[in-house]
Amino acid sequence: MKRIVALLLALMMVLALVACGAQEEVVEEVVTEAVTEDVPYVAMVSLGYSHQFWQAVKQGAEEAAAEYGVTITFEGPEQETMVDEQVDMLNTAIQNGPEAICMAAIDVASVATILEEQKAAGIPLVGFDAGLGEDLPAVNVASNNAEAGKLAAVNAAELLGGAGKVAVLGHTETVPDGVARVDGFVDEIKANYPDIEIVDIQYAEGDHMKSAEALKGMLLADPEIDLVYCTNEGACVGAYNGMKELGVVGEVMLVGFDSSKALKDGIRSGEIAGAITQNPVAMGYMTVEAAVKLMNGEDLGTNFIDSGFAWYNADNMDDPAIAPCLYD
Repeated sequence: MKRIVALLLALMMVLALVACGAQEEVVEEVVTEAVTEDVPYVAMVSLGYSHQFWQAVKQGAEEAAAEYGVTITFEGPEQETMVDEQVDMLNTAIQNGPEAICMAAIDVASVATILEEQKAAGIPLVGFDAGLGEDLPAVNVASNNAEAGKLAAVNAAELLGGAGKVAVLGHTETVPDGVARVDGFVDEIKANYPDIEIVDIQYAEGDHMKSAEALKGMLLADPEIDLVYCTNEGACVGAYNGMKELGVVGEVMLVGFDSSKALKDGIRSGEIAGAITQNPVAMGYMTVEAAVKLMNGEDLGTNFIDSGFAWYNADNMDDPAIAPCLYD
């Protein structure tokens, strides 16, 4: 009996190895086909992948790829803090021989040497969203995050009637787009609204749970805060959850950034005052379009392409100009 069992186990192991080998062969064939087609290949490495924002960027990139006749790959780490994983993705993409590289770097310093080598080899670099800083890429495609922060401040000031206490809940202290969203907001308030006081600025990585805890800490420390400005979807939805836990929804106003089902539902109900939306589909499209033009030797005439942004609330979120920019 033991001998029969052993033979069965051995047979199962052989079958498993054969299956794995077949699977590896299929994967290798798919990858080879993707990079050996007689069309230009553009590699895109994103700040993240799972959030619907990045899927919308991917959608726009695929639309441009189809129109301009190029092949793209689009990938990003599960979490927007996974620097090492993003570096590995970049290295893998480079091994497949791209004719242009588009990237939203979590940490520019971590990829600078790699990309400098590619740039020296004549490979065009395009930054998108968080971008690649000012020196590495030929162009960055993104929302003008400082101006978007200012627009959030203008609307926050209107909600406050020009006076009150405000707290800021950011999602990053290092990634340029997040920093610009905070700076733009703070600069606008300080320059033009002397009766609005910014009493606290905290960061919680855009994580829902961390943002909820940060929000609760700020409101418990200063119960007189009238409005909280959040710099991305994770920060805003997390803050919204924290307000629910404290029972202050409707007492403290919330202004957000980006979009999601939870954020949209909160705005539609009036429990979130409004938010800034980017145009991720346009961002993806413009990024690939810029890469193709650079590959063809065209002069873009600029080092920054604004993919757009807008303020939305319950009154305008269904408008034809706004609704396509909102995603779940």
